[in-house]
This record gives sequence, C-alpha cells and structure tokens, in this order.
Amino acid sequence: MSQATSLVQSVDWLAIAPPTLAAATGLVVLVADLFLPAARKPLLGWFSTAGLAAAALLLLPLLDGHRRTFCLTGTPQACSYAADHFALAVQFLVLAGALLTALLSIDTVKDHGLPAGEYWFLLLSSAAGAALLPAARDLATLVIALEVASLPAFALVGLRRGDRLSSEAALKFFLSSVAATAVMLLGVSFVYAATGSLHLTRVAHALTALPDPRLATLAGAGVALTLVGFAFKTAAAPFHFWVPDTYVGAPLPIAAYLSVVGKAVGFSGLILVTVQGFPSYAHVWGPALAVLAALTMTTGNAAALRQDPARPRGAIRLLAWSSIGQAGYLLVPIAAAGYAHDPAHAIGATVAYALMYAAVNLGAFAAVALVARTSPANRLADYRGLYHRRPLVALALGFFLLCLAGLPPGVIGLFAKVTVFSAAVDAGLGWLAVVMAVNVVIALYYYLQWTAALFRPAEAPAEGTAGEPADRSRPRIPAALGTALALATVLGVALSGAPQLVLRFAAGALL
Repeated sequence: MSQATSLVQSVDWLAIAPPTLAAATGLVVLVADLFLPAARKPLLGWFSTAGLAAAALLLLPLLDGHRRTFCLTGTPQACSYAADHFALAVQFLVLAGALLTALLSIDTVKDHGLPAGEYWFLLLSSAAGAALLPAARDLATLVIALEVASLPAFALVGLRRGDRLSSEAALKFFLSSVAATAVMLLGVSFVYAATGSLHLTRVAHALTALPDPRLATLAGAGVALTLVGFAFKTAAAPFHFWVPDTYVGAPLPIAAYLSVVGKAVGFSGLILVTVQGFPSYAHVWGPALAVLAALTMTTGNAAALRQDPARPRGAIRLLAWSSIGQAGYLLVPIAAAGYAHDPAHAIGATVAYALMYAAVNLGAFAAVALVARTSPANRLADYRGLYHRRPLVALALGFFLLCLAGLPPGVIGLFAKVTVFSAAVDAGLGWLAVVMAVNVVIALYYYLQWTAALFRPAEAPAEGTAGEPADRSRPRIPAALGTALALATVLGVALSGAPQLVLRFAAGALL
C-alpha cells in the first residue's frame, strides 16, 4: 500500500488551467451543438471565442513562472508539466492566435455552411493541445500534446465537404504528419531505450554518461530521428512540401491558424527536445539546424518570387511560401543555441520573433479574408487598387507586409530580424547571418511588389475574365472579421512603437 501511495502525484490545477479550460470549452460546445437550433448556431462561435479569451486570462496568475506539477515523488526536478516563462510566452501566443482565428472563423463557418459544432470543437481541442505542448517536460507528454494539436487540424483542413482542393489538402497534411509522427516516435523510443527515462531533465543527464558505446549509437540515432520528426512539424525544407497545397485547400482561418499556432507547436517542441533534452548532442543538432535554417529560408523566399499574380488563390499561396521563409528565420536562434555557452538566452530571440510574426501574419490573413469576400479567386491581381476601394484595409495589409519584410513603419519586424541576426553572429555563425541577410533582401521584392499593388490604380476588368465580375462595391465588414483585423493592427502598431521590448524580451533566459 505504501508503494502505491508513493506513486500518487499532486496536481496544481491553477498551473494547468489554461489548456484545461480550452478543452472544457470544446466539450461544452460539442454537447451544446446537439440542442441548439440552426438559427442559434452562431452562438457557439462567440462562446468559443470567450472561452479562449478566458483561457488566456488564466495565464495572469502564473506570471511568476515557478509552478510545476505532475512531478515524480521525491524528485521535484523531474516534472511532466512546468508553467515557466517559456511555457507562458508560447501559451499566450497559442491562445491569442487561436482567439484571432476564432474571430476570423465566425463568418466563415456561416458563409460556407461548415458544421458549427464540429468546427469549434476541433479548433478548441487543437488549441488545448497546442497550449499543453510548451509546458510538457517529458517526451510522452510532448508527443501526446503534439498529436492532440495535430489530429483535429487534419479534420479542420478537410471540413469543406465536397471540395476537391480541401480533401486533397487534408490528405497531404495527414500523410506527411503521420510519417513525421512515426519517425519521431521511433526516435523517442530509441532515446528511452538508451536512457531509461522520458523526463527531459533525466534524459539530458543520462545522455552525458552512457556506459555502453552501443547505447550511445542508439541514442544518437534517436536524437537524429526526433529532429527529423520535428522538422516536418516546423515545415523546414526539405520537409515543407505539404504547406502550400494545405494552406490553399484549407478554410482561410485554418490556414492562418496553421501558419501561426501550428508553427508555435513545432518550434516549441523542437526547442524543448534540443535545449532541455539533448544539450550534450549540441554538436549534432546545432550544425544540422543551421543548414536546415539556410535551406528553409532560401526555398521559401525563392518560391515566393515565382508566384503568378493571375493564379487563383495566389495570395494564400504567397503567404504559404512566405511562412516557410519565416520558418527559416525562426530556426536560426535555435541553431545558434547549439553553439552558445548559454542556450537559454538564444531561445529568447526565437520566441520574440514568433510573437511578432504571429501578430502580423494573422493580420495579413485577416485582410486577405476580407478581400476574399468580394474576390473569391483571391488572386494577387485582385489587390491592385485596394487602397481606392478600402483605404483602411489596404493600409493595414501594407503595414503587415512591411513588418514581415522588416521595413519601416513596420519597425517591430526590423527589430525582430535584428535579434535573430545578432543571435547568429554571437554564436559565430557568420555564414548563416550572411545567408539570412541575402534572403531578407530577396523577400523585400515580393513583399514590396504586393504592397505597391495596393496603391496602384485598378485595371479595368476585361469582360468575361474567368467568369468573375470585378466587384468594386464596398459591402459591410463583418463585426468579427473587422475586430480581428483591428486587434492585429493595434498590436502591430503598439509593438512598433516600443520595439525595445523585443530586444529586452529576447535578452532574457526563458528556460
């Protein structure tokens, strides 16, 4: 009996409250959907949005960053859940990103006839898994959280029944993610076989002194396979092939969600396994991630240059390739952590950049969603003359694109890139800093080209072009969509007004 009692772990309910509330809201929505009449279904969207806002507010009592729970009895350092500063920063990104996605989704669910109960349940379930992952401190919880975040996303991508592009996108996303998960699980099993533990702190300690050379070989293979699995999740080249078609085929809010929250999940998991779980293998994952960063940013930016302005859904495809290029920048500080004496400080640059990217990229998707209401084909050519039709929307989209490019008045984008560049230089990765600088210049071309098109006079449409009349009317902006766009704009402008906050945040040790 005493042995059984010693296995019981205490639970800090406040520490796990944010992901728990998101999951509970999802269950309530799923049950409520059974009883609500069709005319009242929109209430589910607003209730889900309120639940995500409440989950984000529950981060406030945890700001001290010292709460841990599900710890091994007698070993307080070996815990499965830690609400530290790193976890709180990523959880804020995830929940805020899911909140803006929910605002984008309210009108999409209604206009496209998507099943409301299933949609909101899947979105909240994915957000709960995404919020759980950055706080996970053992490999089992990490993998489970990753799958809880990913599995509902497959269904969300393919939720437009009867749409060929949606079904194709869901299939590609599913197959690539299943392959990544299988590779990752194999790597985790190898690490567990070599170290005898799943907790990251114990794994890190055991990897420093493996008694048998055969175990060292097994552990090295496990580390490599785990990194390959996360490379899929972060859309790092050459494991990025699923991204453009998935974004194009998914409902627009889900594409926005994957571009921000999906990346946060992958990068936070990659940070945890490298910096906390495998620090003794920094000589392996440091150079590997540096090469992946260079390859990813170059692939994404080069492909973005080739987008045809007349291609249907070209705006979404350009944002997809742009997100791959941005993933390359996010990888740079993680690679630098493999060379740094204090990896925890290098990680701050990735989190700071991710927070900037989340705000402006979701804002860009909100503007694209607004344009799509009058131009369903969503070609890049449809944005020409947007300033003359919707001045505020054009100014907001131009601001977001300049932030992504790192140009004033998007000062926050410039400072975020400076922090990433500095992390590479400080780690002695001069060649990677040069590659990043070249890619930033390449990206300027397509960001500025899109921005300039917003302010050019619109061309007179040819009769019968694609069977689509060019709608120059100005229908009312839906309240939820307008709110999402306004929130992203205010956040981007506020951050650009105080860019030193990014430098200060990036200089802190989050782990």
